[in-house]
Amino acid sequence: MSLSGKTAVITGSNSGIGLGIAREMAKAGADVVLNSYSDRDEDHALAADIASEFGVNARYIGADMSKADDCRRLITDAGTCDILINNAGIQHVAPIDEFPTAKWDAIIAINMSSAFHTTAAALPMMRDAGWGRVVNIASAHGLTASPFKSAYVAAKHGIVGMTKVVALETAQEPITANAICPGYVLTPLVEAQIPNTMKEYDMSREDVVKNVLLKRQPSKEFATVEQLGGTVNFLCSDAAAQITGTTISVDGGWTAL
Repeated sequence: MSLSGKTAVITGSNSGIGLGIAREMAKAGADVVLNSYSDRDEDHALAADIASEFGVNARYIGADMSKADDCRRLITDAGTCDILINNAGIQHVAPIDEFPTAKWDAIIAINMSSAFHTTAAALPMMRDAGWGRVVNIASAHGLTASPFKSAYVAAKHGIVGMTKVVALETAQEPITANAICPGYVLTPLVEAQIPNTMKEYDMSREDVVKNVLLKRQPSKEFATVEQLGGTVNFLCSDAAAQITGTTISVDGGWTAL
């Protein structure tokens, strides 16, 4: 599934899922634009490392996905955007009646509204190029719900709905829009939570993983960032040209329950 000659912009991609996707896309030959809200030397070094390792053009562009103008500037500064991966996201857990308004606003802005702004800016570029792919990283929580995650669940459900709208608006063009719905993914952030959870529940690592973190994931295995990157690459391939407006769950059976 060669992506040579294509440029992919991946929001929220200086760590975790976004960085894993960027690496898999670069491995397939795509030029990549990394992004986060910071603008540190180490952010640009990540892009330089990808460029060196995979022989592609890789850049880092700092842009705050909570700000509409920054979202659109990211696409403009990229110069071209054949593939848009909307991945940026944050989380906060609290009961609805105690959920901080500022946290609600931030989650909706970063997890959902940013995808609207980047997509609106990218679609004209895709139309000019005569080809495009929009892949939104939603979540199992875009298809189901959990208590205390009102903003996250609302945003991810919104991303799934917006994906369908983009797909319908581009249905007769060589552009597709789909959403990937991961369950729990083993990222450095999740890995860092395991020791504290072991102490909190007085459990072994294996018990914490299977009975706490992966309680709702029937496979009892984490998805990996490489698997998500492979799914993205498939959706960008010719084999997926008629796959649009749908979700692909990478959740170990979570949403089958």
